Amino acid sequence: MALDQRAKWDQRFARAKAINPPAQVLQRNSHLLSSKGRALEIACGLGGNSLFLAGQGYQVDALDISGVALQKLSAEAERRGLFVNTVRTDVEKQFSNTASYDLIVVSHFLYRPLCPALAKALKPGGLLFYQTFTRDARPDNGPSNPAWCLRRNELLELFAGLELVYYREEAELGQCDTKVGGLACYVGRKSQPTSVATSGRDFHT
Repeated sequence: MALDQRAKWDQRFARAKAINPPAQVLQRNSHLLSSKGRALEIACGLGGNSLFLAGQGYQVDALDISGVALQKLSAEAERRGLFVNTVRTDVEKQFSNTASYDLIVVSHFLYRPLCPALAKALKPGGLLFYQTFTRDARPDNGPSNPAWCLRRNELLELFAGLELVYYREEAELGQCDTKVGGLACYVGRKSQPTSVATSGRDFHT
């Protein structure tokens, strides 16, 4: 009998020895971060992004299907003197977009039907940081199933309703930077509502 998804990821994270550093899209665009606000990480795993954001002063909600990963994340946060609110959930089946976040980060996870809800969960002016594999990734450096990899420029389509702040995508070719080769890195911003001021005077043309 095949292991369910929770058991699969629990086993994988039980073997993990080290927490990954923050995603390249966060590191390269750290100047866009504020010193406060609410942040959400989707499919956080061991929470390298969540720990980084908590260290920057954000109140962080970290969601993952693996209880083992979340336990390790909580322990590491405590060791660093930080707090990360961990929530065990399968976002492919249940995700509430009623909460409003100043920042959302997704790294190495792709579930296309979730994308509209992520955009909706941003506050006006909020930022989405997204990084995951493209179909140009080497077979040993990404998902084996091409359905879990992005087409070229696909993030621009999935989040067309957001304002583009940053985008980088490279194939595994030539002398490209191997840290981002086969990855798409995206930052989008939810637009602020615009208000039209009136003077109370009628204008005629």
